[in-house]
Amino acid sequence: MTAQPTDADTPQGIPARDQGIQRHSAMPVRKYRPYEAVGLPDRGWPGRRAEQAPLWCSVDLRDGNQALTDPMDIARKRRMFDLLVDMGFKEIEVGFPTASQDDHAFLRHLVDADAIPDDVVVQVMTPIRGDFIERTVKALEGVPRAVLQIFHPTSEVQRRLVFRKDRRQTTAMALDGAEQALKLQDSIPGTEIYLQYAPESYTQTEPDYALELCNAVLDFWAPRAAHTLRINLPSTVEVFPPQEFADRIEYTHRNLLHRERTILGVHPHNDRGSGVAAAELAVLAGADRVEGTLFGNGERSGNVCLVTLAMNLFSQGVDPMLDLRDIDGIRRIVESCNQLPVHARHPWAGDFVYTSFAGSHQDAIAKGLRAREESGQDVWDVPYLPIDPRDIGRDYQALIRINTQSGKGGIAHLLRTEHGIELPRRLQIDFAAEMQAVCEELGGEITGEQLWEHFVERYVALGTEVAPGLPEAEPLVATPGAAAGAVAGYGLDAVVQGLAVARAGAPLDAVTAALEVVVDSRSYWGVGIADEEGEAVGRAVRAACLRALLDAEPTGR
Repeated sequence: MTAQPTDADTPQGIPARDQGIQRHSAMPVRKYRPYEAVGLPDRGWPGRRAEQAPLWCSVDLRDGNQALTDPMDIARKRRMFDLLVDMGFKEIEVGFPTASQDDHAFLRHLVDADAIPDDVVVQVMTPIRGDFIERTVKALEGVPRAVLQIFHPTSEVQRRLVFRKDRRQTTAMALDGAEQALKLQDSIPGTEIYLQYAPESYTQTEPDYALELCNAVLDFWAPRAAHTLRINLPSTVEVFPPQEFADRIEYTHRNLLHRERTILGVHPHNDRGSGVAAAELAVLAGADRVEGTLFGNGERSGNVCLVTLAMNLFSQGVDPMLDLRDIDGIRRIVESCNQLPVHARHPWAGDFVYTSFAGSHQDAIAKGLRAREESGQDVWDVPYLPIDPRDIGRDYQALIRINTQSGKGGIAHLLRTEHGIELPRRLQIDFAAEMQAVCEELGGEITGEQLWEHFVERYVALGTEVAPGLPEAEPLVATPGAAAGAVAGYGLDAVVQGLAVARAGAPLDAVTAALEVVVDSRSYWGVGIADEEGEAVGRAVRAACLRALLDAEPTGR
């Protein structure tokens, strides 16, 4: 029998009777230990705001590629590399030459094809082993500029269980690798090599010891290396919340030796689903550089998504320093190279992320776009749309889609933007109810083309068909009185409730007339579309009267 919760079991001690009762799960929660906070009471990052983009480094070709069930061949890698260059990446990790013959072959392909632009730095990585470092450097022959990253696992559990080394021995390993990399830094004429050290599993390494390792390497390199130095802190596994990551980055940033000549980078993964937040906070905390992949492809739950990070900056008026004006084209190439789909709800780039089905959202978007159009304002300010979709190559046609959740505002918006027709409010209500019934019957979404077909069939076509025994549509003066006289000619005891005449925009470029007649408390609408006003009104009268005579089921009230 499940124990009943006490008030002490409930959030913030709120009495259980005052809230929904949650019961303890049967999951083995005591199997896992909470993280220990680094403790940074005077942290500065919460009060800062991003004002410029970090230095981006794509690791799609290495970290992303090794996570694929079908790793990229040279052709797919080259297509990805060219995309990254076109987008504006200045640092691109191209592989792990000593671990993969394919990575080595691709690096040599880039050199032989002279495919690396002068302003692009390629990155390679190698574990701290003398022969691996030497072979990796040799593979760089002919590359103009490169980052050589040396790394080794440093977490307590790996030191204890995998390598069986204590702190002193692990530090000695780091310094051996640093010395070997330094010796080879200038060994290839014409190739400029930047040195980068990464304590792998930084997030699972004691903060003080991770700092000690980084400072030991920097202190060795600083007096001996001429170039800028680099430290890369990988969230090899994301194991604590993003605010703790930010605290640890700020702790390292404050206490890092030779900070003025060191680029501090982060390499977030997404195991907890907060890789983007961790990266954003890390930059506020002092990181200069972010490694990640396009759309977050990577091991387990993936790497941090660089598209999301860049678009987050863009949406706040900060230049992302990457060209995302054709986000769908970028997505198509990445999907082809990775042979993995980007989710329809992926931030900024998914098929549905600028689409609203809910009626209240559709109405707000339609009104916001209309207000912007009328005011001509430059600053973007439209409900439910954090950016203008046109800035990244989307159009407005997909903003509003119709299903059972949709309302009159969305339907009216689609008719206005796709056909240039403005509907009176009461006609919007009538047609929305009609489409609600259609969607419920079909059990799915209605396309814009289907919406227009239903509109024409219900309100327009009746005015152009020939009905035996009934008069043809005659041109009328566009007044309710004239319309009422014409309605009487159909033998109806009807009241003309309203008449609206307007000029439809593109693509119709015609006059539209919408007429509402009420017969026995039932409302019937007709719409006329013609080049001339009088003809449009005549057609609207005929359509409304035919609906009443045929006793089409009304939906307006």
